[in-house]
Amino acid sequence: MVDLDKMVEVAHPEQPHCAVVLVIDVSGSMAASGKIDQLAQGLQFFKKDVEGDDLASKRVDLAVVTFGSDVQVLHDFSSIAEFNPPQLVANGSTPMGEALIRAMDMVETRKATYRTNGTDYYRPWIFMITDGAPTDMNPGDVMWTGTIGRVHGGDAEKKFTFFAVGVEPADMETLRQIAPSNRPPVYLKQGKFKEMFLWLSRSQQKVSASRVGEQVALESPMGWGTIETA
Repeated sequence: MVDLDKMVEVAHPEQPHCAVVLVIDVSGSMAASGKIDQLAQGLQFFKKDVEGDDLASKRVDLAVVTFGSDVQVLHDFSSIAEFNPPQLVANGSTPMGEALIRAMDMVETRKATYRTNGTDYYRPWIFMITDGAPTDMNPGDVMWTGTIGRVHGGDAEKKFTFFAVGVEPADMETLRQIAPSNRPPVYLKQGKFKEMFLWLSRSQQKVSASRVGEQVALESPMGWGTIETA
């Protein structure tokens, strides 16, 4: 449910906004091979690159949700200028289902905030990065059915655009079931975190330069990942 009492003012409300939620796996396995450090560096790079684009710096709103020992909103929605890349610590399991629900709830709250402020908005993005499989849901159980149904339905109904990125040794078969069929998960090439965040930044710059409701052709992720189809 949307809590109107907790709504905050939107920076540059005269501009259309694009809400982006990064849903980041910080489970214990992300400590291996420097993955968590590369993620943290990628967040800093993303902030700097978006800030360098005049329109995107006014129109992109960013939030960060992590899932590991628990699910945390490390950064609620703000303008990119007000985003301070949080410290990431790898620990715990992979409560992916709870994290996805939290992200989808945040998107709905943010859209209500835009409407209250009279701010137009692009379709929000939910961008998940994980090196594992969910530990709080399994195919066919109640949590899985509700969560995946909501991901697929929300994407199909254009409530948000969902992306899943698998980092070695992610369970790509499970990610294929979680991701919408028309947008299969991308397997991140080793060490290509910066390239992934560059793609995300440039994609947001393209969205920000478009008209609300206009279909935007995104660049292929092939420079940093491989698209995993069945």
